[in-house]
Amino acid sequence: MKLYLVPTPIGNLEDITLRAIRVLGEVDGILAEDTRNSGQLLKHLNISKPLYSHHAHNEHTGVPGVIKMLKEGKSLALISDAGTPGISDPGYLLVKACVDNGIEVESLPGATAFVPALVNSGFPTDRFVYEGFLPHKKGRQTRWKALAEEERTIVLYESPHRLVKALEQIIEFISADRLVMVGREISKMHEQMVRGTATEVLAYFTAHPDKVRGEIVIVIAGK
Repeated sequence: MKLYLVPTPIGNLEDITLRAIRVLGEVDGILAEDTRNSGQLLKHLNISKPLYSHHAHNEHTGVPGVIKMLKEGKSLALISDAGTPGISDPGYLLVKACVDNGIEVESLPGATAFVPALVNSGFPTDRFVYEGFLPHKKGRQTRWKALAEEERTIVLYESPHRLVKALEQIIEFISADRLVMVGREISKMHEQMVRGTATEVLAYFTAHPDKVRGEIVIVIAGK
């Protein structure tokens, strides 16, 4: 019995590793954030395995059933729609339950959006803080105020419809002159990195609303 955490491509399908393909082909079943999306990936890889839904809305109630399958001797792989399970995606609760129940967990290295954005930013990478998605409402301003004093490089995810607001809040709570890089559609056909001060990057996306789309990573220079 073993749980495998298997990263999947965040865009370019060539980013999946040979090891990931082997593991997905060997396990007894696959836990997927969206079985339809994952089904398309597995079809592309010519892999046919039982798919089980495991996402943010059923993670709490679904963990006991997954633990039961693992204790029965099954090997399972956990995948998200894109990237590494547990990084702003379901995974933490299941891994904790496996650790608590003495079930082996093997985490494969692989694709995740914030790493290429961080190393592409030109900001220091020896020390950084990963924030994931900031709270949408309650606690959001508090987090911005705390990050204003952060000396390490800051990495966070944002949705397209909140990108402009996030840049405005960087100007409001951190500094209009703080250097920022916005990476979007990383590893995909329309990958783009926009660099400059917070004011300059905001001006760019305000003038080019057609570019406010896709998966977005914001990297902010430390204080």
